[in-house]
Amino acid sequence: MVNTTYDYIKALHLIFMVSWFAGLFYMVRLFIYFREATDKSQNEQNILQSQFVIMMQRLWWIITTPAMILTVVFGIWMLTLNSSYLLYAPWMHLKLGFVFLLILYHFYSQQMLRQCEAGMLNWSSNQLRIWNEVATLFLVSIVFIAVLKGQLNWIKGTIGFFAVGVLLMLGIKLYKKLRKTQA
Repeated sequence: MVNTTYDYIKALHLIFMVSWFAGLFYMVRLFIYFREATDKSQNEQNILQSQFVIMMQRLWWIITTPAMILTVVFGIWMLTLNSSYLLYAPWMHLKLGFVFLLILYHFYSQQMLRQCEAGMLNWSSNQLRIWNEVATLFLVSIVFIAVLKGQLNWIKGTIGFFAVGVLLMLGIKLYKKLRKTQA
C-alpha cells in the first residue's frame, strides 16, 4: 500500500513539475513579447503590453505558482514517506540544491512580472532569451540527477551541464542571426 501511495504522489509531483516548467518557459516568452512591443507605435505598444500583462498575471497566479507549490508539496510528501533513503542520498542533496535555485529563479521571475506590471522591464529580449535557458539548465540538471541518481559521474555531469549551456547559447546566437536575415 505504501508503494502504491508513493507512486501516486510521485506521479502528481511529476505532473505539477511539468506544469511549473511549462509556466516558467511561457512566462519568459511573454516577457520577451512584452519587451519587443516597445518597438511598436505607442498605440500598439499600449494595447500589446496591457494584454501581455493580463496573460502573464493569469499564467503566473493560476498555473505557474500553484504548480510550483504543488510540486514542492508532493516532493516533501515523498521525502517524508521515504526519508530513510532519500534524506541520506547524496544525489538527493544535489537535486534539492537545484530545486532551491529553481525556486529562487521562480521568485525572481515574479519580480520581473512586477516590473512588467509597472511598465518598467529593463531587460533586452536577448537577455530574456538567456534567462529562459537558465530554466532549461535547471530542468536538464534536475531530471538527470533524479533519473541517474548515484550513477551520475561528477566529471561527466559537470561537463554535460556546461555542454548543454554552451549549446543553448549557440542556439540563441543562431536564432538571432536567422531573425536578422528575415528582418
